[in-house]
Amino acid sequence: MKICLVATFPPSARQLNEYAFYIAGELQRNPDISLTILADELTDYEFATDENGKTLNGPQPAELPGFDVIRCWKFNSMGTPVRLLNTIRKLKPDVVWFNLVFSSFGTPEFPLAAFAGLSTPALTRALGYYTHVTLHHIIEHVDFSSAGVRQVRMFRLASEVATRTLLRANSVSVLLSGYRRTLVEKYSAQNVLLGTHGTFAPCATPPDFTKRANPEHRILAIGHWGTYKRLETLMDAFPAVLRKVPHAKLIIAGANHHTKPRYWESMRESLSPGSGIEFRGYVPEEAIPELFQTSTVVVMPYDSATGSSGPAHQACEYGVPIVCADLADFRDMAADEDMAIKFYKVGDAVDLADKLLEVLQSPDQQRRMAERNFSAAMQMTMSSVVRNYLRWFELKRCKKAIGATSLFPAWRTLWLRYGFPRWVAPSVVLTLGPGLVANGDEIENSDEASDQTADPRTLTS
Repeated sequence: MKICLVATFPPSARQLNEYAFYIAGELQRNPDISLTILADELTDYEFATDENGKTLNGPQPAELPGFDVIRCWKFNSMGTPVRLLNTIRKLKPDVVWFNLVFSSFGTPEFPLAAFAGLSTPALTRALGYYTHVTLHHIIEHVDFSSAGVRQVRMFRLASEVATRTLLRANSVSVLLSGYRRTLVEKYSAQNVLLGTHGTFAPCATPPDFTKRANPEHRILAIGHWGTYKRLETLMDAFPAVLRKVPHAKLIIAGANHHTKPRYWESMRESLSPGSGIEFRGYVPEEAIPELFQTSTVVVMPYDSATGSSGPAHQACEYGVPIVCADLADFRDMAADEDMAIKFYKVGDAVDLADKLLEVLQSPDQQRRMAERNFSAAMQMTMSSVVRNYLRWFELKRCKKAIGATSLFPAWRTLWLRYGFPRWVAPSVVLTLGPGLVANGDEIENSDEASDQTADPRTLTS
């Protein structure tokens, strides 16, 4: 199967680049997959430097070895659809897989460029290519005021148009049950699947408690900072934590959001000496395991949510307890994936400090939460997530092939339904088309019906 993955991709430091990297890594390991990554062009964002000329986002970036990457689209550019479609037509893939948020192609300051990029999946399907979108958030669940969006009514109307355009892809997967419910109820969507975010490593790492509180309790906050992920509440809460746990240390890692340059640097400059807060900036992928393994707790100090959380899944991957803002999306995430999370009232520094202290002062609670998160991670490794997507793509490709080769669709349907002897193996039947049974589950005969009910996590072959 030949797949084009349309995504931001390292060394690009924009949203979802790490997620695309791990998807691509799993696809590369499959000998039956030919993968080409259609990535964003590198810009000054990747080469940002401080006043002394030091690179803020790590060393000067170079393409990662082992991946076939074509950088054929540009952030905030109206030319993105044309350039992407021209590249796709040259490659002629079986599947075009988009990994997106609504700001993947442009910022609110460039709404036409953002919308043009989001229209590409529909245009790709119109050209005859099977098109899938993994959509990490939906606008109905975004707090625009926390995200700094102006002209909210106009932006929301435009976003609804963009959502309907994205739903013109062959299939769309979302990562929270509430998102699928909204798309089905509000947009009458028939092609929305419920997936899971997944952990990044092929196998979760059991927590090593000898690395924690040795010699200090490390509280880790990591993300793209400045919009809905903000540090003010956390920095107000930390002195109260430090008074009761003197050997605590707050580590803030990650880059600025591309719309908020120098946000975390300004927060660092406001600190007095001896604050117990360390700013790491961008953390390269090879340093991530040690960062999480040595942390006692991961904190998510968000004002709003825009989907399932990558840092939360990384915390599960390494068996780390989580303290998180009490937001509906994160409540759904914890329930859907059985995570151990302590929730604090959004924007309440006192409540945040209390929840952090509950974890830091209780080794038993640390162990229980760590083991539960590690158990959750074992059920959602990236390898299993990608494998389920590939099953879905293969099923759709087989159904398309049957439809394309049949001269008499009505007779084909009757033959498929009644013409197979009972001894034909279910695995053989599945490769021949719809209307048949796979592991005891009826696959509906119409694309629309199977699109509506299928879940990539439950498809089996």
